[in-house]
Amino acid sequence: MNFNLLIENLTNPALLFFVLGIIAVYLKSDLEIPPNSSKFISLYLLFAIGFKGGQELSHEAFTSEIAWSMLFGISISLVIPFYTFFILKKKLNVFDAGAIAAAYGSVSAVTFVTAASYLEAHQLILHGHMVAIMALMESPAIVIGFVLISKFSKGQAGNLNKNSLLKHSFTNGSVLLILGSLVIGFLADAKQAEGIKPFTNDLFKGFLAIFLLDMGITSGKKLKSFFSFGWFPFFFAMLIPLLNGCVFAVLSALVTDDIANRFIFAVLAASASYIAVPAAMKISVPKANPGLYLPMALAVTFPINITIGLPIYFLIVQNC
Repeated sequence: MNFNLLIENLTNPALLFFVLGIIAVYLKSDLEIPPNSSKFISLYLLFAIGFKGGQELSHEAFTSEIAWSMLFGISISLVIPFYTFFILKKKLNVFDAGAIAAAYGSVSAVTFVTAASYLEAHQLILHGHMVAIMALMESPAIVIGFVLISKFSKGQAGNLNKNSLLKHSFTNGSVLLILGSLVIGFLADAKQAEGIKPFTNDLFKGFLAIFLLDMGITSGKKLKSFFSFGWFPFFFAMLIPLLNGCVFAVLSALVTDDIANRFIFAVLAASASYIAVPAAMKISVPKANPGLYLPMALAVTFPINITIGLPIYFLIVQNC
């Protein structure tokens, strides 16, 4: 692996703020981002990436490559929860296996945003249709997770709320905001859009750094009790995302030659949801343990992806 590429990623200010958040927890500091501010920054990041994606999409012609890319993205979100469920079921109960499989089949919007910033640092463009694909990949994995839990729970799924699960998988706030922003960015007049460009572009990296500081604090708190579940969840959360990212970095060549698009596909395959899926599972699959699937996605997979995952996937798409 290119050592300089790894060092470049590890010295990214946004990533260093994430590390600062973890350190703050272990030093028992009172450093924290107020919940309302954290929520605002989350909404801002989704809005900015969606709007910029819509602007890019307005300059793209719909082609067969884009159509195949959308189908490829949805296929990723269907295949990953299916195979990971059966790995997880060997060690965990059906409810936890289904919730975790859904999380790893779905995507992390924040990892996507970090990857977009990574592309920008390498003078590559994030194409608008990849934002749409990211949003489309949120829901299928949640539905697959529900189907698998229903099938293998052997009558124990009485507490599952099918209607709530389907509603949250298709209408949760993060999906709605990023899709809505994408559509608005697509429809907005280019001259009018210039008026908010300083807000959507110039402030983006600063807000991302503060958000990752907050994520570091949250991850540090989750890690404290995580290892009480044994080592299997830790190794799964560390190795499976890297495997998914590397495999789909190679397979993405079947649908596109664009390095930026292939890199994003790898990141989407490697990431795990810690916003949309936990929100859906908390309401609809109460027997699944959030103390397991949430820290796996947020405290292990997320930092693994943004530290060593991004440069690995980028190297693969450049050379394969």
